[in-house]
Amino acid sequence: MIEVKTKKRKVSKKTKKSWRKHVDTTDVDKFLENERLEERLGIPFSERSDTDLFTIDKDVASKEITFNDKKQRRLALKNTEPKCFSILKPHTLVPDPIVKRNRVRTREERKHPILLRKEIQRKSKGILKLKEKLALKNKALADLKRANRPRRGDFKDDIWDKKNTSLPKIDTEWMTSDTVRHTLTHMGVKKRKLPTSLHKKPSVLPAIEAPHPGTSYNPSYNDHQDLLNEIAKKELELMKEEAHLNRVTTKMFKKVSLDEKDKNTLKELIEGLPIKKDKLEQSDNNDNDDDDGDDDDTNMDHNITSINPPVKNKKKTLVARRKQKEQKILAHKLAQAKLEKRKVSDIYKLKLLQKQIDAKEKKEKVLQEKRHEQKKLKSVETKTLSKVKFEPVEPSFTLAEELTGNLRNVTRIGNLLKDRYKSLQQRNIVAPANIVLKRTKAKVKRYIKSDHKIKQKE
Repeated sequence: MIEVKTKKRKVSKKTKKSWRKHVDTTDVDKFLENERLEERLGIPFSERSDTDLFTIDKDVASKEITFNDKKQRRLALKNTEPKCFSILKPHTLVPDPIVKRNRVRTREERKHPILLRKEIQRKSKGILKLKEKLALKNKALADLKRANRPRRGDFKDDIWDKKNTSLPKIDTEWMTSDTVRHTLTHMGVKKRKLPTSLHKKPSVLPAIEAPHPGTSYNPSYNDHQDLLNEIAKKELELMKEEAHLNRVTTKMFKKVSLDEKDKNTLKELIEGLPIKKDKLEQSDNNDNDDDDGDDDDTNMDHNITSINPPVKNKKKTLVARRKQKEQKILAHKLAQAKLEKRKVSDIYKLKLLQKQIDAKEKKEKVLQEKRHEQKKLKSVETKTLSKVKFEPVEPSFTLAEELTGNLRNVTRIGNLLKDRYKSLQQRNIVAPANIVLKRTKAKVKRYIKSDHKIKQKE
């Protein structure tokens, strides 16, 4: 087959980009790779002599040394060279291109000999610069701090026995806590303000309340009956409250159809408007809407008069103003005379006034005692710490036929963990909350952007 020779295409090699694109450099790269490989590994094996490649072993075969003692093994392991230093060794036969490396001289070595001699003479005379004085001072402080630093394992001082000596002496007899803290802040000492909740308990209730004696596995007859009576009384109160709510809500309203409801709503809306009854009946029947519109204009009452009479801008004369002023002065004098007369008459009513004061004080005392009792009851009650109302745990009880009388046949009643959790809620330590069995995730709407959509070709 005859080979067809194609004409070589001429391309521009003006720029570096076009030169790299159109020039074949594979042979150059291959040659350079071979050179680098030879530099790393040395002379090729084909060109080396047998003495370089092979050696004659004339020594006796050495046995592997085994150490039975743990100390010997550790000592041998310690004497061996660590593997981490292998990265520091040369892994190539390429010589270092920089044969001589110049060491960077220190600041003292770079100084001129004459200047060094002058500085030595100055220091020998005791003349120091400010920077050198500060350096010596800082060094002494650092040495002192290092010497006073407590060593690990030394427990010489009692940290609870130490007193704060940094607080300055202030006469705090007539100062409040806020004033003391403000004064100490301006003197360079900060005093932390503790919250009031640390000084008092959140509730006066005990942590563990003694259970009712009727809840025992072998209670007395009276205790067991008292417990059942209390539970029955609470259940009756709940039933009574439920019946009351049912009576005042569900049974209080009638069931009305939708048409009747609409009619009642319309009747309530037009209540008080000047519309006659026949007009209302016509609007309900919806016979003719045009006639109804005309009746609205005829039925409207146009003779509506204003409640307030018309006002005239009439100015008061000087005589009227003088008489008005005289009347005010006269009324003030009469009021003062009446007050003086009442003061004189009150002297003869001292016994009656004393009775009134005593009655008022007695009433205030009764109210004060009532408020004190309410405050006592409120201190025992559970506070509102969240939107969820606290519900006490239902009392556990056992019926008479379920009592066993011995520990062997006792059945579990109630939940200890729930009881402790309710106690924490009741003592205002934990806020009441509902149990969330499943967390609701946010409903995120997902969609594809219009420029991301892949349109199928028809």
